[in-house]
Amino acid sequence: MSAQNRSRVGRPPHHTGPEELVQTAAMARQFYLEGRSKVEIAEEFGVSRFKVARMLETALHNGLIRLEVRLPADLDAERSDALRTRYNLRHSVVFTSAEQDTSSAALVTRRLGAVAAGLLTEIVTDNDVLGLVWGPEIEALGPELTALARCTVVQLCGVTPLRPADANVVEAVRRAASIARGPAYPVYAPLLLPDGATAQMLRRQPGIAEAVSQFQHVTKAIVTVGAWGPGLSTVYDALSRTERERYRRKGACAEVVGQLLDADGNTVAPELTERIIAIDFEELRRVPDVILLADGAERAAATSAALKTGLFNGIVTNTAVADHLLR
Repeated sequence: MSAQNRSRVGRPPHHTGPEELVQTAAMARQFYLEGRSKVEIAEEFGVSRFKVARMLETALHNGLIRLEVRLPADLDAERSDALRTRYNLRHSVVFTSAEQDTSSAALVTRRLGAVAAGLLTEIVTDNDVLGLVWGPEIEALGPELTALARCTVVQLCGVTPLRPADANVVEAVRRAASIARGPAYPVYAPLLLPDGATAQMLRRQPGIAEAVSQFQHVTKAIVTVGAWGPGLSTVYDALSRTERERYRRKGACAEVVGQLLDADGNTVAPELTERIIAIDFEELRRVPDVILLADGAERAAATSAALKTGLFNGIVTNTAVADHLLR
């Protein structure tokens, strides 16, 4: 056996001495807490950046460094990231509901509004054009908004014909614009009209025409989804029993800005388009960020259908819907 081999065989296993330990601790503090780069740290300690990387990796492996990610208890990081990966989303936030809250749809919707308001505060930038659809989720979002970059706010669709000018949704649009110190474009009209001629006439009204003209400029849109059932969809509630059944037989299970979708995300009632005052799917596809708000297990299948349209690159939802989407 050569002297070189004898030396290698007889070399004791690597032992981390006190100097290396304190150096590693200093490197970790600078890298993780102070934001210094590995190159900068290497220069200070007179070693290569590869050695810095190796020392930090070893320290993590051996437990000298412990990284802990802490979120508020009502945000689910694991499900959020799983949805982001599964559906190739840019924005994905899943919130949990306390066990006693799951029986109260209003409480869950209120929490959805609060989380969505926080996301808007985070992602809306100066000169954005923010579009908001009608829906109870948007009504819940409005009061929760406390800060917003300077932007324009546009209502993206009319409201339920059962309440011709819903004060709450208009107030949500006006409140957002007030906080953003920008103009507001509300839509004082129903979402679904009795016929195309009436819808066309309303679209020509000055206030509505002005709002509709802003659809092409929207840069961030917040959109809700309705399920095909009473109280779960504006369109469902506005149609006759015969029409509801006809569209059910066609596979309607979801509604997004007045468009009916089947389970695969295909439009099943294109003839309704001429009766609707809302941003259309082609306009939505041109919006850089379209975020879906969905809450409640009864909307889980509808949310799945909405995501299959390819319109959305973001979602805010609760664990019940997220679990359905991840199955």
